Amino acid sequence: MAPGAAPAALLALLVLLGTLLPGSGGAEISIHPPKAIIPRGGSLRVNCSISCDRKTTFGLETVLNKEEVSRGPNWKVFELSDVQEEINPLCYSNCHGEQIVASMNLTIYWFPERVELAPLPLWQPVGEELNLSCQVSGGGPRHHLSMVLLRGEEELDRQPVGKEEPAEVTFMVQPRREDHGTSFSCRWELDLRSQGLELFQNTSAPRKLQTYVLPSTDPHLEAPPVVEVGSRWPVKCTLDGLFPASDAEVYVQLGDQKLESNITYNGDSVLAEAWTEENEEGTHSLRCSVSLGEKIQRTRGSVTMYSFPLPTLTLSPPEVSEWTTVTVECVTRDGAVVRLNGVSAEPPGPRAQLKLNVSADDHGSNFSCSAALKIAGQEVHKIQTRELHVLYGPRLDQRDCLGNWTWQEGSEQTLKCAARGNPIPKLNCSRKGDGASLPIGDLRPVTREVAGTYLCWATSARGGVTREVVLNVLYGQNILDIVIPVVAVTLILGTLGTAGYIYNYQRKIQKYELQKAQKEAALKLNAQSTPP
Repeated sequence: MAPGAAPAALLALLVLLGTLLPGSGGAEISIHPPKAIIPRGGSLRVNCSISCDRKTTFGLETVLNKEEVSRGPNWKVFELSDVQEEINPLCYSNCHGEQIVASMNLTIYWFPERVELAPLPLWQPVGEELNLSCQVSGGGPRHHLSMVLLRGEEELDRQPVGKEEPAEVTFMVQPRREDHGTSFSCRWELDLRSQGLELFQNTSAPRKLQTYVLPSTDPHLEAPPVVEVGSRWPVKCTLDGLFPASDAEVYVQLGDQKLESNITYNGDSVLAEAWTEENEEGTHSLRCSVSLGEKIQRTRGSVTMYSFPLPTLTLSPPEVSEWTTVTVECVTRDGAVVRLNGVSAEPPGPRAQLKLNVSADDHGSNFSCSAALKIAGQEVHKIQTRELHVLYGPRLDQRDCLGNWTWQEGSEQTLKCAARGNPIPKLNCSRKGDGASLPIGDLRPVTREVAGTYLCWATSARGGVTREVVLNVLYGQNILDIVIPVVAVTLILGTLGTAGYIYNYQRKIQKYELQKAQKEAALKLNAQSTPP
């Protein structure tokens, strides 16, 4: 039999006898206090007293450490020390040979040694159920011990603590967005207010919860489908509906190479932008990954790198004299087609040719060759241009240099006169009679001394041409000498025009009357020839 089992059995037997046997001759025994609550390891004084009409033995039966500290004729006081268990002590006595007992209701309480909130997940999806576990060691009595789950200072739930040691209490919560960064903790409460004491409690160290939202949609990857080898091109990757977006990580990869990206956050969105360059032809994989919490969303794409040099455009010969035939030819790589000056090659192919008999008006003309190549369903273009140089002699006509200039004396004027040609001709203008030079291209006040008739000649290696230029300056009397003939000519031309109009009008009237008369005669003739 285990130590302490026999005294415990004896106490149980005494209690049973005390409840079954009537008092002996009216004798009574009492224990004080009838019930008590003390902390584990504490001390308690118990008073046993008896009323019996004869001398008898009595005492305190318990397995707890006890010491008699005082007595009287019919009472004894015992001190219980280092009380560790809830064992009810019994006062007993033999009166008239019969056993009588009285028991005490003893309660031991003690505080938990440890309370802890089990580690939280590193990240918790918003809206998914989360079990939080509060662990507690020690503490009693357990029917007075409960566990409270706290969110910050807010009490979310409470549950009783079971008898297992250590005990674990589980709470179910559904985290929200606003719970991101919130601290959760566990608090044990030992409520002994019903026992005349108070509410004892202690709280665990808090743990911070991180919630997140990662949508099920794939990131949006934006990049050109085809790119020329050696050129820099942009890649963009975006994803909306993230929380907290600033904690999201974005990776953009071209093949096995991670691209250096500039990442920006805007509300619940994240954007990664990168510039890259690839020098190898072919189709390369492009990937974008957005990770948040313990989840990751990916999207894939591709980019086709191509090499497509400019078409070769030749003018043969590149510099010709006017009225010479020039051959324009455009050549590109195999698989591409060219268009020369807006005319498709016949049949479409990598070569096109054009023959042209050039004139002076063709000098400086640009010929263009557009080459097109289909790559991965896309059509790319390259354009090459060449300028035609036509050699021709000097030109000096009305559009280049007016033959007659009339200016008011004192006004500021610029004489514009230029010769055309390739090579560019030299132009000289001198006044007939005294050889004075014509002030070409200068803005200056007009004086009557510059009036006169000038002879301009343009020369180059390809010949020369002359033109006479008259410069009139209006001043004082000579205005009338110029204006009156001009007015007279205008009046004469106006008179002639009016006379011509009247003459034409009369001819039209005569023609109309003649046609009318002919029509009436024809009607009369038809009427006479028709039988009644």
